[in-house]
Order: sequence, then C-alpha cells, then structure tokens
Amino acid sequence: MRTIGLHHLHVFAGVAAAGGVRRSSEMLHRASSAIARSVAALETDLGVELFERKGRGMLLTRAGETVLMRAQQIETSLKEVREDAVRLRPRPDVPIASLEALHNERRLEAAALLAEVHHMPSVAAALHISQSAVSQAIARLEDALGQPLFTRTARGMLPTDPGSRWIVRFERVLAELRHIHADIAALQGVLEGAVTVGALPLARTELLPAAMAEVLAAHPKLRFRSLESPYEELTAGLLSGRIDFILGALRAQGTEDLTTEALFDDRISIIVRAGHPLAGRRNLTLSDLQGYPWVLSRGGSPLRVALDAVFARQAQPLPQPAVETGDLALVRGLLLRGDMVTALSAYQLHYEIEAGWLHTLDLPLPDMARGIGLTTRKGSRLSPGASALLDAIRRLTQRWR
Repeated sequence: MRTIGLHHLHVFAGVAAAGGVRRSSEMLHRASSAIARSVAALETDLGVELFERKGRGMLLTRAGETVLMRAQQIETSLKEVREDAVRLRPRPDVPIASLEALHNERRLEAAALLAEVHHMPSVAAALHISQSAVSQAIARLEDALGQPLFTRTARGMLPTDPGSRWIVRFERVLAELRHIHADIAALQGVLEGAVTVGALPLARTELLPAAMAEVLAAHPKLRFRSLESPYEELTAGLLSGRIDFILGALRAQGTEDLTTEALFDDRISIIVRAGHPLAGRRNLTLSDLQGYPWVLSRGGSPLRVALDAVFARQAQPLPQPAVETGDLALVRGLLLRGDMVTALSAYQLHYEIEAGWLHTLDLPLPDMARGIGLTTRKGSRLSPGASALLDAIRRLTQRWR
C-alpha cells in the first residue's frame, strides 16, 4: 500500500476549499494543470474519486469529505508547528518557510524515527535510504523552521525542546495519513488496517481479549497490536498518535489533551493460593496478614499508594514486598508456589480464581475502588477499526456490569 503524499493532500484540501482547480490556482500558487495532476494522483493512490466534476465547480464525494477531515487535522498540526517556530525565532528577520515546506512525509518520517532510535544509520536502514538522505531531510526541516530539531550527544541524536514538541505533531500527521486508506475501505464496507491499544494490566485478562475476538470474527482484515508499557509511556504514544486509545485503570491526574470515559468500577482484593493458611477463613483483618510475604506492583504506582493508605489509616505497618513486579505471570507463579500475598483486581487473575487455584480473602479493602475506562486524545478522529473495537468494549462492559 503506497504512502499518501502530503503534497497531494495539501493541494486537494486547497481545491476543496476553493471549489475548483482554477479557483485554487492563485491560493496554491500553482498552474491549474499541476493542480489537476496532483488531485488525479491522489485519486489514483486511493482508488476512488474525491470530486464530482460539474460545470459549476467540483463537489466533494463522500470519500472526498472523509479524506478532507483527515487533511484538515494534518493542516492544523503543521500550522501549530510553524506558528511555534515563528514565535521561537531569535530575531524577526530569521526566515521561517511557508507551511507548504512541511508537507513532505519522508522528512517527517525521518525526524520521527530519529527521535525514537537516536541513531541516523538505523533510520537510514529502516527507511531504505542513505544516511546522507536522512541528514538532508533533517537539515531541510531545520532550515524551514529556523531551529535545530536535534542535538548530538553521547547517547546519540536527541530532540531539542522545540524538536520534541514538533515531532509529536509530525507523528500525529503520519498517523492521520495511515488512517486514510482504512477510512476509504470502511466506506466500501471493509474494516482493515492496524489498531494499536495501550493495554493496562486489568484490561488484558478478559475485557480486551473478548472485544478483540468479537471484532476479528466480523472483520478479519483488521490487525490489532497491544502495548504493555508504563502509563507514562502509553500517554506519550497516545498524544503522538502512535496509540489509538488506552484501556485500563483511569488516573486522577490527567492532561487537558486527554479525554477519559469511565466504564466500570473495580475493587482490589487480597489474593492467595487456594491452600494458603488464610484461605477460607472469615472476618480477617489487616493484622492477620502480618508475617506473610507480599508480591506487589512497584512503589509509587497508584495501587501501591492506595494500599499503603489503607494500612496507614488502620495504624498497621505498611506492606513490605519481597517482590516488586508488574508482570502478572510472575505474580501468578509466586502465589501458586508458596504463601505469598498480593493485592490485585480479581479480574486480572479471573481464570486462576475460576479454576480454583487462587482464592480471594474475606478481607474488604475500603476506598480501594478504581475507575476502569478508556483514555483517548482530545480532538482525535479514530480509525474505523479502532472505533469498532471501542464499541465492542462498551458492549461487553454493559453485559458484565
């Protein structure tokens, strides 16, 4: 599948705004014949007509309207980069290129990948171009914006502060480009393309697998990827467009760039193996847990902070874990092989509890409920596949409540 050219998309948006090729010529500073060729090339790449050619002008088709929405998102992101560059230039006479200079997807790809791997030869290999071509692409962007995007350090090529901000927007642009082919396919009744989900631990046991299986049964051309990184890394991916949405425990502290949607409340339980000395006992208290080793999430995580608060309110010594981990497989293995204790959502160990291998203790933990839900980037327009997966998650949540 060919990458859509940002140049062609920019010309298409200009024609759509003007209502015709001839009318857009002055605005785009191009000959009408060049504009017509650019629009035709974009239609060929997408395999659909974007305009109805009529005597009174060019009217957008349904496919054209869909592509225009992506094009407008791209224009907004690139305008934000250019406006920031104008604001940051050291002197008013330092030239900042026109917006059109940023409409080059290969340069944006090179900058985004270099920000990730910090190594120019690796970028060249990944993009199948020469190292000098990568260097030239970065230099062209830096010339256009009047600021260095990267600085050379002992750890490789690292983005400058402005470069970090701008590359987030470059990545959003590239994400919008990736979604266009899926948008067109969806208009023809086919959901395809890749959906990337930031999956926090609770979601990975039941809810997300069930939703993915349901959607794949109806739309086998879709591909799903899940990322299991710490929350801070997932939100960075969400803001850049590399991740479509995050599913899991909602955080109290948020950012104005993110939107959350609560699905249900989950309570934390104390979980042990079925043959544990405390399993089956009634009316347990926190003091009954003393002397048993803990396996818990890392210090400072929301769950640990809430658990410590419960113990502190009851004047009990805070749990001191023998093992700190976010790896559910490791937690499961440790619980099954001894008398260790953990504090987790029972959903995360649902299958082991259902099989009778693990047991939730009769020990309520007050104020340990967590909101479980979806986090998306404010103003983003999800791909059809991501929207279908979200709808399935919402339906399943309603059934399980």
